[in-house]
Amino acid sequence: MLYDFSARLVRAFLTINGSKAKVYGKEHLPKEGGYVVACTHNGYVDILNLGISIFPRHIHFMAKKQLFDVKVLGSLFPKLNAFPVDRDNPGPSVIKIPRQLIKEGKIVGIFPSGTRSSENTELKQGAITIAQLAKAKIVPAAYVGPRNLKEVFKRQKGYLIYGEPFTVESGKEGRETAIQFLEDELNRLTQVLLDMQVKK
Repeated sequence: MLYDFSARLVRAFLTINGSKAKVYGKEHLPKEGGYVVACTHNGYVDILNLGISIFPRHIHFMAKKQLFDVKVLGSLFPKLNAFPVDRDNPGPSVIKIPRQLIKEGKIVGIFPSGTRSSENTELKQGAITIAQLAKAKIVPAAYVGPRNLKEVFKRQKGYLIYGEPFTVESGKEGRETAIQFLEDELNRLTQVLLDMQVKK
């Protein structure tokens, strides 16, 4: 399978370049069943490190629809377990696809941060809504490290940390409370990693 081959290749590449993320809190990851991983996002290397940190289990990544329109790469994304989301005109599939994946015992990866604050909020709401409707746990995660190939070749260190999984209570109030908790937890985990960097 392309995902397995790619994961092994990426792991070897990042290890050789010293940018394979040092992982903390992996004991918080559920051993079985489907769940949501919500990770901070500042480039594409965090996607790679997140994927290989959970391998051999696969992550099914939610990705913006425009990426699937890119020649060659666009046709590869579905084989790498990515599924498209139209953020400008979200339809039922935004919820339906990840819910089905979780029901099948699979892991859904969402990066609830964007370049615009409005996008940031929408993605956090999306992650929480999916977890709530799927009655699944959501695992917060933060990444600090190289963002692109240029920084990988500079042998910048990467760090990834998982927080404790939590569930979303029912109703609108449950969603709102969980959105704020997720935001606070992502900020807290990021600060933990930054503090570690300072001490090293």
